[in-house]
Amino acid sequence: MYRVDAVLDAVGIDGARDPVALSGGEGRRAALARALVGQPDALLLDEPTNHLDLPTILWLEEWLSSYGGALVMISHDRRFLETVSKQTLWLERGVVRRAEFGFEKFPAWQDEVFAAEEAELARMNTRMRQEMHWLARGVTARRKRNMGRLRALQGLRSERAERKSQVLAAGRQVNLATDSGDLSGRLVIEAENVTKAFGDKRICQDFSTRILRGDRVGLIGPNGAGKTTLLRMLTGELAPDGGVVRLGTNLETAYFDQRRAALDPDKSVWDTLTDGRGDNVWVRGTPQHVVGYMKDFLFSEAQARTPVRALSGGERNRLLLAKLLAKPSNLLILDEPTNDLDMETLDLLEEVLADYDGTLLVVSHDRDFLDRLVTSVIAVEGDAEVSEYVGGYSDYLRQRPAKPANAAPKPPSKPQAQPKPQSARTRLSYNEQRELDQLPSRIDKLTAEIAKLETDLADPALYAKDAARFQTLAARAEAARAELDDAEVRWLELEAKREEAGGK
Repeated sequence: MYRVDAVLDAVGIDGARDPVALSGGEGRRAALARALVGQPDALLLDEPTNHLDLPTILWLEEWLSSYGGALVMISHDRRFLETVSKQTLWLERGVVRRAEFGFEKFPAWQDEVFAAEEAELARMNTRMRQEMHWLARGVTARRKRNMGRLRALQGLRSERAERKSQVLAAGRQVNLATDSGDLSGRLVIEAENVTKAFGDKRICQDFSTRILRGDRVGLIGPNGAGKTTLLRMLTGELAPDGGVVRLGTNLETAYFDQRRAALDPDKSVWDTLTDGRGDNVWVRGTPQHVVGYMKDFLFSEAQARTPVRALSGGERNRLLLAKLLAKPSNLLILDEPTNDLDMETLDLLEEVLADYDGTLLVVSHDRDFLDRLVTSVIAVEGDAEVSEYVGGYSDYLRQRPAKPANAAPKPPSKPQAQPKPQSARTRLSYNEQRELDQLPSRIDKLTAEIAKLETDLADPALYAKDAARFQTLAARAEAARAELDDAEVRWLELEAKREEAGGK
């Protein structure tokens, strides 16, 4: 009984709860607990880290590392596989390959296999040229004997075509121009002394942060600590109990969340992407043929009319991703984006996000994904403890022990224990205060001017009618963007100085 309670506690499930009342994620954790407590001789785990928080994943890794039975896992979590696996089965394009080493060496092995396939294709191309040269000399003499060679040539052609398609599929590169929308203001989100609680449960206390255009921020922490609540406050969906959240100008927000907006199972891939209107998907204001856009997300042309109900789970997630990224946005919110993704779709997501030039906010338990993607981490530890660190998840682990509560400098979320005497603060001068008061209206005017210029420049007939005017407008648009950047930087400098002086 102790073992049952210990495992249930580790996966975050109350043993007294009715299984019928569990959510989807809770049900999966309960099923995992049931599999572990039975002490089986063999354990089969299908995506075991889905819906687990980071502390639970670390516990599961330790449990499985000491497990004495046979273990077979399917997982997209690279760090988890590197830690636990000792052998690798690779199912790809209908072929199963086995290696006597864990996932840590898989990328190098994968490259070797693809290189060998390309070499085999080159050999087949050479043989094809030789056979075609023989065919060009004529085959009328000794026809019966030559017919067999002709049939062999036809078979070689088919084999070469299949091999070529496999090699191309294996080496397929993603070349996406995601629609990052209009440029947002330099300041995207500013939280100042934000406090939130639900009854006795405290989410954060006097938390402050500033997120600028182009930042890539990861939110981590145990399930139930309040990551999604903090995310909703930062994006203006949920009001804080205390403090202020300011959103920047010209924000266009897109969400890829755990609920994954439902797809119509009766619609085809084509109709899902085009909403049944024509044969184009609009990306960055430019029409792109739906088939070409599909291929960017690893769909084949033959799948264009395939109904959603016939797609695999990974294909459905790729379709959702394709639909989301066709919409203009300069702030992308990702809430547990790697849940239920296969490895291929996860690779695709990482490539797309690497090229995204907007601002990213990511809630995730996938350590490798965070290390590859984010430039800072906000750790929601529970009981109102929220801290900010530079770098990815691995950087967070290195920095966390070096920041004891009473030592190293605190992130801006922590209130100062001893405010400096007013006389020691550097206050804004009269001219600086006046400049600060005027900057918001200047920023608004520049933003409106840039929007007007971009609308004029988007007219395809303008250049043909008046090339000189087109060049003048383009030059002014570039200058206005530079002026806007300078104004926003100056506003941030003066705001920071005002806050430091304790002004309001």
